[in-house]
Amino acid sequence: MSSSETERPAGAGSPADPAGALPAVAPQLRALRRQASLTLEAAARAAGLSPAHLSRLETGQRQPSLPMLLTLARVYGTTVSELLGETVAGRDAVVRAADMEPTAAGGWTYWQAGASGRGMQALRVHVPYGSQGDIVRVHPGEEWLHVLRGRLRLRLGDTTHRLAAGDSAHFDSLTPHRIAADDHDGVDLLFVHTLLQSPTAALCLGPIPGDAS
Repeated sequence: MSSSETERPAGAGSPADPAGALPAVAPQLRALRRQASLTLEAAARAAGLSPAHLSRLETGQRQPSLPMLLTLARVYGTTVSELLGETVAGRDAVVRAADMEPTAAGGWTYWQAGASGRGMQALRVHVPYGSQGDIVRVHPGEEWLHVLRGRLRLRLGDTTHRLAAGDSAHFDSLTPHRIAADDHDGVDLLFVHTLLQSPTAALCLGPIPGDAS
């Protein structure tokens, strides 16, 4: 099995997603492969997967990563949105600043910076000093963040990183992670994440009592 095939079982959910299923993705993968007139073996070969692994993706026994979805979308001549079963007709691609209403949750402030219902969620986030610094997040998908202002303390597994304005981080969000502001004025971020198992969830929060950064 290649390194691109090491995905988690579909039932291995996160604290915010006990069901841990991808009901829309598996049938879409099969339907779009057949629409592209590809056999399971041919599609797997083009995507760099084994036929057995692609079969498990198509039957919902494994969850695809975002890079894998991008590869399959190229093989089938489609988009990740279509693989995810999204209806994008009529959706405005542009989000105006005036339409970005702030939402407060857990001490953080969020501005929706992308269209809802997509495979990736884009946010502008303000993280105040001392807010949620002890909360550990673990969930399926990937995260990318970019520091706009201030300094960020990012804990990935057992390693702590300090990021300044202009710095970015991109990581697998199954890695336990914490986000905290290093400055008393807080930190402002651009934040993009994928929650392929739970596309409606905004954050997966799981505090560990007595576990400090």
